[in-house]
Amino acid sequence: MDMSKSLEKFLITELTSIKEAMRVMDNNSKRIAFVVDEKQRLLGTVTDGDVRRWVLSNGKVSSGVKEIYNNKPRVFGENYDLEDVKKAMLKEKIDCYPVIDANRNIVDVLVWDAVFNGAKKRHQRKLNVPVVVMAGGSGTRLAPFTEILPKPLIPIKGKPIIEIIIGKLREFGVKKFYISLNYKSKIIKAYFEELEPKYQIEYLIERKPLGTAGCLTKLLNTVHSDVLVTNCDIIIDCDYSELVKFHQENGNDITLVGSMRHFVVPYGICEINDGGELSKLQEKPSFDYLVSTGMYVLSQKALTYIPRNKVFHMTDLIERVRKSGGKVSVFPISEKSWIDVGQWEEYRRSVEELDRV
Repeated sequence: MDMSKSLEKFLITELTSIKEAMRVMDNNSKRIAFVVDEKQRLLGTVTDGDVRRWVLSNGKVSSGVKEIYNNKPRVFGENYDLEDVKKAMLKEKIDCYPVIDANRNIVDVLVWDAVFNGAKKRHQRKLNVPVVVMAGGSGTRLAPFTEILPKPLIPIKGKPIIEIIIGKLREFGVKKFYISLNYKSKIIKAYFEELEPKYQIEYLIERKPLGTAGCLTKLLNTVHSDVLVTNCDIIIDCDYSELVKFHQENGNDITLVGSMRHFVVPYGICEINDGGELSKLQEKPSFDYLVSTGMYVLSQKALTYIPRNKVFHMTDLIERVRKSGGKVSVFPISEKSWIDVGQWEEYRRSVEELDRV
């Protein structure tokens, strides 16, 4: 096809910052961007994995993509064979390839949906861990809805939040789910009894609120592997198998999923000396942070640090593991890969964007 809006949304240059490349990948929803020169010739590709490795090596997202892009990417020529494309996507676990002409100009983009006629992608790497959905909170940030309906059952496009979360994990072959319950627990249990799901559910009942990690001691005698833990009010769009692989290959006790977030202070910031004299005025400064999303992978060892029948939060567990010499790492994802449905502004955004993720 000709250079068009559908193609341009993939394109960046060597001068593009990594932060801007992340925005491009978020907007095209394929986790890839194509680096081109001034004549629109392909130079290489940038993926979310490239960005993740850069961030974990303490690289700055303000740096240019020339620091990280792959200058020998997999491409297809104009006379490609569709069966070859299908085999490559399945083998290499990549769902987007550029098509180039003899001058290396990008003339088309091959994406999974089109190549497989809309068939849903089947993830070859399955999760080998059980999942805990923390659903015991009262959801005060979503009041007054949660005064009647428990937060996990707040609907988004006809489905409750918790079913959307489970559905995404089911795509990776998860069959066993633990759901922690306290507030309006009977309503949640009744919903799943009516649903009659094709996966296993076991409930971790909190007779009293035990914080964001306290109920996990109930897993000690039943789970004999790492465990993925997620809050019930977040939607994470990432390759969960890559997350668990990262956790296990790095020998982590705890892996946090962290979202890149860009914040702008909407005011001029004053810096003063000891006498109160203005030394610097910085207009609307901006900052980039990795924000904890509320999704974690925990080792069996990490679970042993949680006291029984006591209020204990995930932040307490992280500090205890670190002080004991354990390893806590962060798995970075992009800003738009995380939706915090637990507050009204983000809830409204999730209704608009769920089709994209």
